[in-house]
Order: sequence, then C-alpha cells, then structure tokens
Amino acid sequence: MTMGASVTRSSALLGVAVLAVTSVGCAHVNREELGSELAQIRQEMSDGDQQVSEQVNSRIDGLEARVDGVEGRVDLLEQDLSALETRFNVSIERLEAAMRVHTPIYFGFNQSTIRAADGELLETFSALVLTHFPEALITVEGFADPSGSAAYNLALGRKRAEAVRQHLINNGTLAANRVRAVSYGEDTSRQVNVGKTRDEGWANRRVVMVIDHGSMGQQGVVASRRNEGS
Repeated sequence: MTMGASVTRSSALLGVAVLAVTSVGCAHVNREELGSELAQIRQEMSDGDQQVSEQVNSRIDGLEARVDGVEGRVDLLEQDLSALETRFNVSIERLEAAMRVHTPIYFGFNQSTIRAADGELLETFSALVLTHFPEALITVEGFADPSGSAAYNLALGRKRAEAVRQHLINNGTLAANRVRAVSYGEDTSRQVNVGKTRDEGWANRRVVMVIDHGSMGQQGVVASRRNEGS
C-alpha cells in the first residue's frame, strides 16, 4: 500500500466512524457494537501507518546499502591503485565522487606518441577499473608545456589524451563510450614545472586519468570544457 493509498483509506474509515456516531440521534445504536467498530477502524489505520513506515524504512535501508557498497568498492580500488605507486610511480588523489590518477606518462617535445614502456601501466590501470568500476567514466586529461601558442598547446594536449584513450580501448579493453579525452593544454594552474619548456618542461607534457565513479560522468564533463594541449 502506498502512502497516498494509506491516507485515503484512513480518511474513508474515519468518515465511516463519524457517520456511525452522528447516526446515534436518528436510530438506536448498540454501544458495544459501536465500540467494536471504532476499535477495528483504529487498528486498520494503525496497520496502514505501520505498513507505510516499513516501506519507507526499507527504501532507506536499500539506499544505505547501495552507498556502503560503493564506498567499499572505492576503498578496494584505491588499495589496488596504491600498489601502482611503488611499481609505476603514480600518485592517487581521492575526490568527492572520483579518483584522479597522476601518471608518469610523459611525451617528447611536440610529440603525442605513447612510449612503449607506458603500455604496462595503462593496461594494469584498465584491468583495475574493469574489476572494480566497469561502469565508471574515465576521463583522460592531456597537458602541454607553454611552448607555442595556447591554441596549439590545447590541440596538442588533446592529441596526447586521445592517444592514451585509444590505448585504453584497444589494449586495455575499456568500453569506448566509457573513456573520453580532454585537454588543459598549457593551463598554468595545472603545470608541474610552471613556465618550463623543452628539457626542463618534460613533466608538463603528460596525461592524468580521472575515474568518475559516483556521478555518471558529470564531473569529467565539466572539466572538459576548459582547454586542449604541448
């Protein structure tokens, strides 16, 4: 019984009680019978309220279980990703509804080709995502050093992110519709070595991967509206 149905039924039963009481003046009513009827009405109203309460509590318990389940999966994913810190020198940043993975995947000056040595890291990353959050949206963020124009660096960062995206799909077997590429180009707020280029700016020419596990990808979508980038 829904809450609306319970309220309607309770109102109807209450109306019967009122009608029975007001009819006393018009006809003889047995007090014991009336008392029994009212007791039955009260019990039915109480039963209806209890049923509604149980339904609400059941829904709350279900939602809490879902939240606990997601949190548990996030904890397990973070533990497994942490194992990559020593093996591949990655670092993990836990966000409200996502996890940002800072990788040591760097690119040559004015290049967007993935180094062969980075393949193992990308494939291990893919395997962990498939194990814990196959439905998550993965956003590959591309970055550039500040050489060249901002527009050029935005495009180059995009090429780098797209190269990693294709590797995750083709070699890591992630679903194409669950991986997207965006670029921040030479965004100063995201540079590792601010203002550095060429040999000194190698750490600026990188990709970062964000695992969006809690908001159907909306967080990554907002981030993607920025830059694309050297």
